[in-house]
Amino acid sequence: MKTGVHICRGNWSKQEDVLLSGDYAKLLPALERMKIDQFVLEYATPRAGDIDIVGRALHDRELGLGVVNPRTDLVESLDFIVGKAEKALEYYRPDQLYLNTDCGFGCFASRSVNIEDVAYKKLCAIVESANQLRSRFS
Repeated sequence: MKTGVHICRGNWSKQEDVLLSGDYAKLLPALERMKIDQFVLEYATPRAGDIDIVGRALHDRELGLGVVNPRTDLVESLDFIVGKAEKALEYYRPDQLYLNTDCGFGCFASRSVNIEDVAYKKLCAIVESANQLRSRFS
């Protein structure tokens, strides 16, 4: 059975400036010691920093790459999502990379961060991007 950890640095507001920001450099010593198979990390917003920091240090694990921001109404373009994945593929093999949302679409049972229609479109964009990427590697 595979093990993993999901690091979500804020999903309670649509205001990006009130959420935690900064790259994962300070967490690397702890992340490197973890005996897990996959890290699921936010990378859809500039708040997360550059993938290079994690890619250089944790390329021996799987990465759940956050490619859409669940807190915005804007649906990310396929070019944006594929671009994020292509950058991660500089460090990870295709079989190590999974496309995810940054956190989830609901942080409380009674309060979603986004409306269903936007969430659906964002998930469809992830699927379409993944299919586009898979066609390159099959």
